[in-house]
Parts: sequence; C-alpha cells; structure tokens
Amino acid sequence: LAERLKQAVLVDNRPGASGAIAAVQVIKSPADGYTLMMLATPTLLAPHLYKKAGYDTVKDFAPVATVYDLPIVVVVNPTLLPNVTDLKSLIAHAKTQKPALNYTSSGAGSFGHLSMELLKQLAGFDMQHVPYKGGVPAITDTIGGQVPIMYSDLVAALPHIKSGKLRAIAVGSPQRVVMLPDVKTIAEQGIKGYDAVSWGGLLAPAGTPKAVVDRIAGEVQQILADKQVQDKLLGAGAIAHFEAPALMAQRIQSDYGRWGQLIRDKGISTE
Repeated sequence: LAERLKQAVLVDNRPGASGAIAAVQVIKSPADGYTLMMLATPTLLAPHLYKKAGYDTVKDFAPVATVYDLPIVVVVNPTLLPNVTDLKSLIAHAKTQKPALNYTSSGAGSFGHLSMELLKQLAGFDMQHVPYKGGVPAITDTIGGQVPIMYSDLVAALPHIKSGKLRAIAVGSPQRVVMLPDVKTIAEQGIKGYDAVSWGGLLAPAGTPKAVVDRIAGEVQQILADKQVQDKLLGAGAIAHFEAPALMAQRIQSDYGRWGQLIRDKGISTE
C-alpha cells in the first residue's frame, strides 16, 4: 500500500482485549483516511465478549476492504487419538467419554472456541473446553499430549500438520482449502450448512469520505491480485480475499449478528 500510494505507512501494533484497545484508538482518530485498522474476527466480536469494549463494530467504522480469509481446522494429537481420522470418528469417540473429552483453543471466546461450540450444538455431542492464553501454548500442549484436540486457525496449525505432529480432520469453511486439499469440510462430513471462517480486512473511522475509502479499496484490490502477495498469504496459512466496502459491511453485520447470538445462547464471556 505504501508503494502504490507513494505514502509512508506506519504499522502501530496495539495488542490487548482481542484488539479492542486498537479499535478504540481508531474510532477516536480523524476520519480522513490516514488512520486505518486491520480488523480480525476477534476484534469484530469483542463487544459481545467485553462489557467495556468501547466501540460498536457495526456503527463506529467505515468498511474499506476485506483482505484475507483465515481457515480454521480441527486437529487431533495422532498418538493420543490414533483412530480419530475424521469428524464421524471424533464424535463417536467423544460420545463414549466420561468425563467429557477435552479440547482447546487460543482462549475463552476465541473464534476456535465459538466454532467448536457451534459444531457441538449442530452435531449433538459434548466436549469440555480448556482455554489457553494464545494459540502457541494451546498448539504446544496439543502436540505434547496435555490436550488431545484443538480447533485452531491454519496459520498456527499448518506447520505441525505438515510435520505430522497434528492430524487435521475437518476444516470449518464451506469449501475445502487449497493448503489441505484432502481434508473434508465439516459440511461435507454431514453437518449441513456449517460455516466458520475467520477473516480480516481494513476499516477506517466512521465518516471517512467515500472517495477516500474507494481509493484505498481500489489499491487493496490491485495488491491482492498480485500472485506474489497471494502466495505469501497462502504460505502463512491465509487466503487472499478482496471484498469491496459494501460487501465487507454486509459480512460484518452477518458475522456480528450470528456469532453474537451463539455467544448469548451459550453464556460465553471473557470476563
């Protein structure tokens, strides 16, 4: 973006509260196109999970462009669960376990946590969530055998799937993903209509002029059409996916609504 706009672009990481700290900073900035935010799904959903998130995802931002999809994948420790090779065998095994079989994710209220709760609800089985503080320790303990199952994003899991330390048994997206072409989707394995994809995109403060938003969106579209950029994202476990401002707005509203309903139904909170 800096190259195309001939304008320095400073990346200012503001971690904390699933991105809520950064989001609050952005909505307080001038709506002139000079302050943008890379939205990720945890930040989109944070107002449902934090009582004092400090922003409204739908009302406080101007969507600019979707940038990537981040597939999520159910992985198992192949040593602990040698006979669990697909979703059917996982569900059958889980139904025999008392106390309930444990699974992990990157944290309470994380997208992996929400996605597994949706799967349990639709498929009619139970497992116990063991939340970790971050994807790296959760992956480490799944590989180490402390927890047998994880619902992970592909960025964290892909290297360990390739090395054989983890076995991928299902992906959450509606279509198979190019990085794991032989792994069936959850919908393919009998849970019709299941759709769980983490994603990210650029936001500007609400009120940013349409001409400015459209200019940046156009540049992002050109960037994501570059095969080198696509390959770099694929290598990391993400998929380049451009959506214009109007479509991104629809996606925000849809995901905010449906995952928010699940959070309320299950009483999920990070606090």
